[in-house]
Parts: sequence; structure tokens; C-alpha cells
Amino acid sequence: MAEPTLFDRILNKSLPSHKVAEGDSWYAFLDIFPRREGHTLVIPKQSVRHLSELSESMRAALMNGVIEVQNILSTHFETEDFTVCIHDGPLAGQEVPYVHVHVIPRNAEDGGLTLQSMWPDAPPLGGNVDHDSLGSLSAQLQEVKQ
Repeated sequence: MAEPTLFDRILNKSLPSHKVAEGDSWYAFLDIFPRREGHTLVIPKQSVRHLSELSESMRAALMNGVIEVQNILSTHFETEDFTVCIHDGPLAGQEVPYVHVHVIPRNAEDGGLTLQSMWPDAPPLGGNVDHDSLGSLSAQLQEVKQ
């Protein structure tokens, strides 16, 4: 049996957390190293590493939890804007091997950046669009059998 993750330990109450909201199949709590005040994590109560391991109903419930958390944070922080982020696996930046959704309330003065800032060495946005390469990749992806 695998060692319990940080989030398993939060759910079984062997580690403390600061609850924001909870549903039958999800739990939301404040991130202990927030990017900004109100940074909340929403996790399923089922311990899995990747989104694809959750059933369709569990994924829907998790997203409903995200919306409920956004509503709470929106009222408290007087914003309608959020960065919502999922790092789906270790190569995607997932630090705890457990599905979790970051919900970060945003405002004009918070210093947060865009998706482009995650890849500072990527070509800048704008300029000519390579529709031939995009069309080729799109066709290849549509041929992939699931």
C-alpha cells in the first residue's frame, strides 16, 4: 500500500487544514504557501494522481466544488476573476501526487501574471500564426483512438 499523501493526511485529519468549503466528494482548504491571500485548493475525496482516474461524476463534482469556492472567494475578495489551475502529473508541476485544483482570486494589483509567464523562453505572443503546422497537428490528434 502506498504511503498516504499530504492530502490523504489532511482528509483523514492527521494533518490540520483551514477549510473553505466541503461537499460530499470534495474538500476545499487554504493553501499553506499561498500565491496570494485566499489561494484555495479543491481536492476530490478519492485519492488519485491524474484527472483521468476520476469518474465522470467525480470530475463534475470536483468542478462544482471549484465553482462553490469561487463564489465564496468572489464575495469575500470582491472579485469575479480567478486563476484556476490543475497540474496533472509531476511533469506538469504537480508537487503532491494527488489531483488538486488551485483557485486563486485575482485583482489588478496582485502582481500575478499570465500563462505566458510560465514559459518565459517561449516565443512572444503575436506575430504570424503557423496554420499549416496547427492544421497538421489537429488532424493527427483527431486520429488518436481513445
